[in-house]
Amino acid sequence: MSNVLVTGGAGFIGSHLCEALLKGNNRVLVIDNFNNYYDPKIKRNNIEEIKLYMKNDNIAEDMFELIEGDIRDKSSMEQVLNNYIDVVIHLAAMAGVRNSIDNPELYYDVNIMGTLNVLENCRVKHIKKVIFASSSSVYGNNKKVPFSEKDNVDFPISPYAATKKAGELLCHTYHHLYDMSIACLRFFTVYGPRQRPDLAIHKFTKLINEGSPLPFYGDGSTERDYTYIDDIVMGILNSIRWISEDECKYGVFNLGGDHTISLKEMVGIIENAIGKKAKFEYLPMQPGDVIRTCADISHSQKTINYKPVINFRNGVDKFIQWLKVYKEYQ
Repeated sequence: MSNVLVTGGAGFIGSHLCEALLKGNNRVLVIDNFNNYYDPKIKRNNIEEIKLYMKNDNIAEDMFELIEGDIRDKSSMEQVLNNYIDVVIHLAAMAGVRNSIDNPELYYDVNIMGTLNVLENCRVKHIKKVIFASSSSVYGNNKKVPFSEKDNVDFPISPYAATKKAGELLCHTYHHLYDMSIACLRFFTVYGPRQRPDLAIHKFTKLINEGSPLPFYGDGSTERDYTYIDDIVMGILNSIRWISEDECKYGVFNLGGDHTISLKEMVGIIENAIGKKAKFEYLPMQPGDVIRTCADISHSQKTINYKPVINFRNGVDKFIQWLKVYKEYQ
């Protein structure tokens, strides 16, 4: 059993990860500030889902603890890390490429200064194992596909992407100076149950279902490497095992779905899944949006045994089945 801190653990990815960690007989501590980037009641419900999962699986209540606090606040982080912690999984961040263009100072503050505060508190408390949630956005409009961890990522095209690159650099610095074992995980467009309502699959499913027009940016040829939430959680768990090996190490890993889907194709799959046709509001491409994301996962397969298993059509079906149960969040 390990004691694991998950920053941002009330969110989409974090809440699924907490359940998997609890299933593995780990004690889980969460810090989340429940900000209003989207409706905070969605995160509150995620916490209730974790508690229901624990009840149904007969997991003791003291195996999970939630602390409401901000990763930028030194007193909050000190309170959290006064607990004995073996591993920190740092998911907390301001998300969203387009919003980062409107609010670059906020993204810098949360994603860079917040990450620095997490790492510095780990140093003080002698916590040597850290997972950092990075993003495929660091690749920018990389013309070489698929994207490899060896590619140059010095050309981000949004403040969000720049903050994630900066987070990776901070992680390497703390690995080098303080012998921390750190894995930086570049997530590629994660989707599935509990997905944020502002993300394309969630938003498009809702709009198609209610007969409202979709905001359709560009000509539909942009492509994304969509990754189902269960595969992302598997990658995180495998990364924990990797950093828990004896030697001190640092690594960057792509966690993608290993298959690109165009915007047009994504809409068509959702249409078929719910049996309704989409209406479109055609709009120009947005600043900061990349043309394509495509993960080379060979390094992740070889090093952390990452093997995504959920294809996109099945993943969309699972997501829609979840939406039918949680109609209050449609």
